[in-house]
Amino acid sequence: MKDNFAHINLPKLELQPEYTFLDLPQFQQPELLNCVEKILDSHIKKGRGNAICIRTFEETWTYQDLYEKANQIAHVLVEDLGLQSGNRVLLRSANNPMMVACWFAVLKAGGIVVATMPLLRSKELSTIIDCAEISHALCDKELEEEMNLVQSNFLKKVSFYRNSDLEELMVSKPKTFDNFPSKSDDVALIGFTSGTTGLPKMTAHFHKDILNICEAFPNYSLHPTPSDIFIGSPPIGFTFGLGGLVLFPMYFGASTFLIEKPSPDVLLKAIQEYKITICFTAPTAWRIITTKVHDYDISSLRKCVSAGETLPLKVWQDWYDATGLKIIDGIGATEMLHIFISSNEENMKPGATGKAITGYEAKTIDPQGNELPRNEAGRLAVRGITGCKYLNREEKQREYVVNGWNITGDIFRQDDEGYFHFVARGDDMIISSGYNIAAIEVESVLLTHEDILECAVVGAPDEERGMLVCAYVVLHDNTKATDEMKNRIQLWFKEVAAPYKYPRMIHFVENLPKTETGKIQRFKLK
Repeated sequence: MKDNFAHINLPKLELQPEYTFLDLPQFQQPELLNCVEKILDSHIKKGRGNAICIRTFEETWTYQDLYEKANQIAHVLVEDLGLQSGNRVLLRSANNPMMVACWFAVLKAGGIVVATMPLLRSKELSTIIDCAEISHALCDKELEEEMNLVQSNFLKKVSFYRNSDLEELMVSKPKTFDNFPSKSDDVALIGFTSGTTGLPKMTAHFHKDILNICEAFPNYSLHPTPSDIFIGSPPIGFTFGLGGLVLFPMYFGASTFLIEKPSPDVLLKAIQEYKITICFTAPTAWRIITTKVHDYDISSLRKCVSAGETLPLKVWQDWYDATGLKIIDGIGATEMLHIFISSNEENMKPGATGKAITGYEAKTIDPQGNELPRNEAGRLAVRGITGCKYLNREEKQREYVVNGWNITGDIFRQDDEGYFHFVARGDDMIISSGYNIAAIEVESVLLTHEDILECAVVGAPDEERGMLVCAYVVLHDNTKATDEMKNRIQLWFKEVAAPYKYPRMIHFVENLPKTETGKIQRFKLK
């Protein structure tokens, strides 16, 4: 018996985005499609089972290892846990091989993956489980305590791994499994947006969406080969991490290096010791890695990818000066599954996010939805091979998808050469005394100050000016956090940038609030 929750909660067809470029050969998928067959099983059929698939500091899995474990878990899900096709399965784990095996197993068994960040607490997990009516959970034993605090009438079965019941059940299971015959437009995963207010939104993605993003960004920017080794800091529960650390390497028969707690030093150590070639991480991490890179041999590294938030020009330039490598910036969205604007070696412009990659088109629009002339800032509109499909949130769907285009909430401008430049998040524009000031623009200037390590800028309410530019600043040396230093920074800012943009309020802090993916949580500062 099929669980139709996801299907019946998809937005009506007239509210779904318009899909373009699906007529290109690389994006044409068969009607019957389980994406696991192409990403994992095909390597076994091609005789590549002994090729290395996943590495960690402690263990190495071949494609055959991953294939067999995913098949055994699929048997457990169906035979012992009673999974029916269409059931949602929560995955709770840091980045490790068993989480990847569980991810594939859920799809093999006909379920829908809902992967989550390890730092989520029981209240947040309960909200996710109730929203998606999740019936099953597979959880790392190390995260058991918080999982056991979850309260939901929907959750029926929880199984733990890492020397726990899941492995015990797997032992007796066959190492082959007949994959559930999914359709290309069956929902494969649900990603929850990191919204700051109200209930989180559920974004649905089809089996064909998963394969199509593997044909898009990697071919445009990375040109992967089976000899590549991927690494990165984003959690697999975040679609940026899922693509960069699981889908992309395995689609191309390459390997991935997984780290459960990926600090900059640990990333650099792995790059040096295991000759990593492609690295995904956030701008804040690239900034810190740059200060440490001379202590390591990273000569194997050939591609560096940044996403999660905009990449400041100074971070790009400092990394290039230190290594000779150009960071590939990119913007994606949970609603779109992965990156849709980026660059490659041939069309990179420092300071610009890039151009719409193959499979997507983009434009900037005014509040009425009209396309803006070049160099005018406006809302970013995108359409292509993937698009926003909120489950059970018609009002939000109408806001995000307008006339077939996905409206991301970001403010961009497109220059005369067609490159898109990030201006601000829609809610990060500061209107002060009639001036429109982009928080990211102020941050980019502040980051060039020799004493500033990190910063985040928000608008602070003010009766006289409407809003004030307020900067939270982390210094290289905290002993310099004085009123005199504030004055020096403000005077310096007025000399190097338009004076009306200077931060009238400066707060020195020891660190900035961030998500697990390294994105600064500006709403907490507001």
